[in-house]
Amino acid sequence: MSEQSTLLSAENSLLLLIDIQTKLTQVMPESAAEDMQENSHRLIESANLLDIPVVVTEQYPKGLGATLETLKATLNNKAICFEKTSFSCCAANDFQVALQKSARTQIIIAGQETHVCILQTALQLLTLGYQVHILEDAVCSRKAEHKFYALQRMQQQGAIISNFESVLFEWLQDSKHPHFSRISQLLR
Repeated sequence: MSEQSTLLSAENSLLLLIDIQTKLTQVMPESAAEDMQENSHRLIESANLLDIPVVVTEQYPKGLGATLETLKATLNNKAICFEKTSFSCCAANDFQVALQKSARTQIIIAGQETHVCILQTALQLLTLGYQVHILEDAVCSRKAEHKFYALQRMQQQGAIISNFESVLFEWLQDSKHPHFSRISQLLR
């Protein structure tokens, strides 16, 4: 799997939103949390238009709350949600089965916290042979330096560090794409 192009394709992508939950988001730096939410919303809307599978995880929702309502409202009925107590999403019941069933090998990750659940999930996905894209403007941690060093570590291990706008344009590939106009509007 790792020999494929690192250029994303809508047909091969899966969007993974990790633990964007109410109580967890409240303890993030305000501007980082806002960017994560706004960019995740844009990613979900685009994924819905392009028929890209969306997988959502919630870390111990009894204690950390559910996924933010603004994001839940954007998810379509095909989105799958996994509750977990493990930090890596890969340990959640049936998570790996869902990835295999999707037949997608490019996993685009947004969410929190970069240095804990995102880091552990990304490293495990890389070990499993997936191509992992971490969106620096759609992930956050309570401390900026934790995010910075986690991104460095993931990149050193083979993850691709990108941003939400690059992902959207890679999914489209051409300005003649039928959804170009609608997705372009999301960037304003």
